[in-house]
Amino acid sequence: MEPEVKKDDTGIKAMYREVLSGLSLRPKTLPSKYFYDERGSKLFDAICDLDEYYVTRTELSIMEKYMDEMVEVIGRRVMLIEYGSGSSEKIKRILDAKSGIEVYVPIDISCAFLKESAAAIARRYPRLEVIPVCADFSKPFGLPQPRTQVEKRVVYFPGSTIGNFHRDEARAFLQNMAAVCGRGSGLIIGVDLKKDERVLHAAYNDARGLTAAFNLNQLERLNRELGSDFDLDKFEHKALYNAEAGRIEMHIVSNDKQRVSINGSVIEFEENESIWTESSYKYDIEEFRQLAREAGFQPQRVWTDERRYFSIHYLKVV
Repeated sequence: MEPEVKKDDTGIKAMYREVLSGLSLRPKTLPSKYFYDERGSKLFDAICDLDEYYVTRTELSIMEKYMDEMVEVIGRRVMLIEYGSGSSEKIKRILDAKSGIEVYVPIDISCAFLKESAAAIARRYPRLEVIPVCADFSKPFGLPQPRTQVEKRVVYFPGSTIGNFHRDEARAFLQNMAAVCGRGSGLIIGVDLKKDERVLHAAYNDARGLTAAFNLNQLERLNRELGSDFDLDKFEHKALYNAEAGRIEMHIVSNDKQRVSINGSVIEFEENESIWTESSYKYDIEEFRQLAREAGFQPQRVWTDERRYFSIHYLKVV
C-alpha cells in the first residue's frame, strides 16, 4: 500500500499573492520554491547529473567516504525528516548503510513528485515507516505523529538549498529547524563552499541548457497555474556570481519592452529588466559554523572533499 501524502498546502491564492508581490518590487523577484513543480523537480534531477554541476557528485563522494561516521552520529531509533526530499536518492545511501532510522518523513512542495518517490521508498524498505508531507518547508508546518516509537529526531537537508536563503533568512530558517528537532536532536546539512568563480559559472550556465530550462519553467508554471501570458521566447536565463555578496544570482531577463497579464493584473517590463529568481550563497566552513551557533546549534562534525568544494555538517540542538 502506498503511503498517504499529508498535505499542508496554502493553495493557488497564496501563490498568486506571492508572485504578484514579487513582480511589483524593484528589482522584480519570484520565490525560488516555485521552481519545483513536477517538471521542475525532474529538470533539477537531470541538472544534478551534469558534468558541470559538481554539487551532487561531490556531496555523494563525501557520503560514500564518511558514511560509517554519519550513521554513527545519526544514532538508533530515529525519525529522520528530509527537507526538500525530491527523488529521495541520497537518503537511500543512508538507509542502505544499516542506519538506525525507523521513520522517514520526506517533505517536498511538489505533491505529485513526492507521492511517486515516497511510494518507491516504501516499496524498497518495507519495514520503514514512511510519512510523506507535501508542504513549503520554508514556512512553519506540522509534523505527523508516527506509529513507531522513536527516541530522536534528525533533520536531513542535503544539497546546497540553505544557500538559497539570504544570511538573516538562513539564520531564522535554522532556528526553526532547531525547534522542529528539539533539544539534543540533530541536523545533517549540506553547504556549498566558496571556490573559483569559473567553476561556479559553469555549474549554473551548463552547455545543454538544462539550468536555463529549469529557470524558465517558472514562467511556464505561472502560465499554467495562474493564467498568465508570459511569452517564453521573449525571456532568457542569466546566472552570474556576485563576489562581493558571495552568491550566485539567477535571473530571467526580458528581451524587450513588454506587458504581461497575470489573472487580469498587468506587469510592465522594460527591455533588459530582470526577474531575480534565486540566490545561492557560498560559505567558508567557519562562517557557516558561526551561523549555526547563532541559530541554536552546536557544530559537531564536518566532512568535506579533497578540493573543499562542498561540506556536510552535523549539528546538535543545544
